[in-house]
Amino acid sequence: MPLRKLREFLDRHQIAYLVISHSVAYTAQGIAAAAHISGKELAKTVIVKLDGKLAMAVLPASSLVDLPSLRAASGAASIVLASERDFRDYFPDCETGAMPPFGNLYDLPVFVEQRLTLDNEIAFNAGSHRELVRLAYADFEKLVKPQVASFAAGRKAAAA
Repeated sequence: MPLRKLREFLDRHQIAYLVISHSVAYTAQGIAAAAHISGKELAKTVIVKLDGKLAMAVLPASSLVDLPSLRAASGAASIVLASERDFRDYFPDCETGAMPPFGNLYDLPVFVEQRLTLDNEIAFNAGSHRELVRLAYADFEKLVKPQVASFAAGRKAAAA
């Protein structure tokens, strides 16, 4: 069960959280709609390769990763979006594309979009395409210790 590892971690650290079940959805915007959450409130996890090493970029579901901004924030010489083939086996307890933004559980660095730090809560995939977890952003930050940076672009700007 994909949620088990995350749930055990949160319980061990005595973190209050809510599990939200929803109909199957595969895109961040589809998940937001199915769970009745704004795309700005739902965080998505995008896997990137910084100088050839996997890392997590966590940003609002309604945004895209601005790769040059994330590269600059990370200090990496190169950045590319990782393909599912690159990371699929790295998260054996998760459905492909539904990884929670807890890079510390997978020995990956985590970069979080600065805008998410302004929210009281963060909601994200819990390892499956049917469940979200919502918890206080302060708890997420305390447990994950992400590097905060500004790297989200609006859909139109990032697609150009």
